Amino acid sequence: MNKNIDILKTIIAVLLLCIFPSGKINGKGIEKNPNTPTQNKLSAERPANTLRVLYWNIQNGMWSDQGNHYDNFVAWVKSYSPDVCIWCEAQTIYQTGTADPCKAEDRYLVKNWGELAARYGHSYWTISGHRDNYPQVITSKYPIEKIVEIVGAEPDSIISHGAGQYQIEFCGEKINFVSLHTWPHAYAYRAKDRAASKAEKGGDKYRRMEITYICSHTINASPHTDREYWFMCGDFNARSPKDNEVYKFETGDSRFFVHDYILQQTPYLDIIKERYPDLFISSTGGKSRIDFVYCTRPLLEKVIQAEILRDDYTGNIVRDPQKLSNFYHPSDHRPILVDFDMGKKK
Repeated sequence: MNKNIDILKTIIAVLLLCIFPSGKINGKGIEKNPNTPTQNKLSAERPANTLRVLYWNIQNGMWSDQGNHYDNFVAWVKSYSPDVCIWCEAQTIYQTGTADPCKAEDRYLVKNWGELAARYGHSYWTISGHRDNYPQVITSKYPIEKIVEIVGAEPDSIISHGAGQYQIEFCGEKINFVSLHTWPHAYAYRAKDRAASKAEKGGDKYRRMEITYICSHTINASPHTDREYWFMCGDFNARSPKDNEVYKFETGDSRFFVHDYILQQTPYLDIIKERYPDLFISSTGGKSRIDFVYCTRPLLEKVIQAEILRDDYTGNIVRDPQKLSNFYHPSDHRPILVDFDMGKKK
């Protein structure tokens, strides 16, 4: 009898794999297996008037590929042919294959982003405001107007990794881009007693201050967001309440502070969750979605596809096998790509 039950279980498992070959069943839908490539590979070809935006935290200035003259990175970017790229951690910091700091004069990035971007077809680039080694860089096929560099204010409103607002015109429309990278630690920036700050949720509170400051100096400073195009992206180092079916945190958990503010106090909408409301899709090698792309309603209505990319290059995040650093290949984050049909009328 037990043998027959085992055989039946095996048959059911095989049938389920046939029906759901790329993921696992959850309460509301299917979650794609994070270790497999994106099923529907996005082509470089797309309809006219499509604006393709690519965001990625490339970990220490694409540390993984700097020893290869960025050849793999450039080939990967070219395979998608984005119109606009926003890169977090866009500065060379460490020597190839190690965690040894680079001397300032030996850092290829950020000063050579123009040269690197030209290799994948972008003629324009600019850098965010920043105070440390972790700026964001935006590159584009089209001219970029930098609206504001954001570094915060001493002593209580310092934006740890900086932020920025930029404008690009496409199909006769001006699109506002905001890049950011919030404080990554459980304790607050400049905390004197890190253990006490961590116990008091100092890191979560600090990130809430940062996002409040960034939004108040960008989207919330505009009186016409209901009809403007705004796009905000970055490494938020915070969880969203929209993913709490996975996290199962208490209501009001401090880890939601950043995204509670965005969802309640700004007109931004979470593009990935709007596209995949019943799925949890991690943006890291683990079970964390901490990278987000947001936009306003007028721009959301123009989204034709949006993906956290898991392709042959980005699908398998692995720790550096040499164990000379705590870094990953190709990065400890996954990229996000969004296509907008800017030919659609408002």
